[in-house]
Amino acid sequence: MSSEPSQLERTEGGTIAYHHSSGEGTGLLWLGGFNSDMDGTKVLALEEWAHAAGRPTTRFDYFAHGQSSGDFRDGTISRWRDDALAMIDEVTSGPIILAGSSMGGWLTILAALARPDRVAGIVLTAPAPDFTEDLMWANFPEEVKAQIMEKGEWLQPTEYDEFEPYPITKRLIEDGRNNLVLGGEIAITCPVRILQGMEDPDVPWQHALRLAEKLKTDDVSVNLIKDGDHRLSTEQNIARLIDTVESLAWEVDQN
Repeated sequence: MSSEPSQLERTEGGTIAYHHSSGEGTGLLWLGGFNSDMDGTKVLALEEWAHAAGRPTTRFDYFAHGQSSGDFRDGTISRWRDDALAMIDEVTSGPIILAGSSMGGWLTILAALARPDRVAGIVLTAPAPDFTEDLMWANFPEEVKAQIMEKGEWLQPTEYDEFEPYPITKRLIEDGRNNLVLGGEIAITCPVRILQGMEDPDVPWQHALRLAEKLKTDDVSVNLIKDGDHRLSTEQNIARLIDTVESLAWEVDQN
């Protein structure tokens, strides 16, 4: 496959960069995290597995992420959800497994709710549904909240890139409130597998259990990894992720 990504033109303007390869059986679509890109360790390992297994696989960069166009400050949960839906509708075909990491876990839930006829299974790593409200806003000091509301944004330092803090915008927070899912039952009926580190500094492991409880489907399993961090990108954890996706893909193919 070419190292240069394909570009999907969006009706809202701009382009979404992606890599897609065809194959047989249930496909795989990766949804990455907040301010991440499609060249991460986990997704590349999953892509390699999918190629070896002859399965369709797709990875992409959301609006204003990686090689896609746009200003990150203009990004919202709704916009990024719509990017995922565009991938489902215009790039992939047939039944797919959505694999979402961190914020991608929230977008996976939203996409699966919007396309239940296409999503045959879900695998989540450190899923962060409702993170703008429950994991950000609820924990921000009052002065940070005031800056966001009055100035429109706050630059959040991050251990992942000390020179590039994340802009947390008023638009992001307010749009997030229009996409909250943990307030009631989540009407997803396909099988769901969750991998969650218990030493994750960004998404508490209890958050994953809360999500599992809210899902309508009974076919849910949560794998708590005692020494796991947020990225779950060690060799052992990546192998665990691949095994989880492979097992679920086999189950889906049998049904």
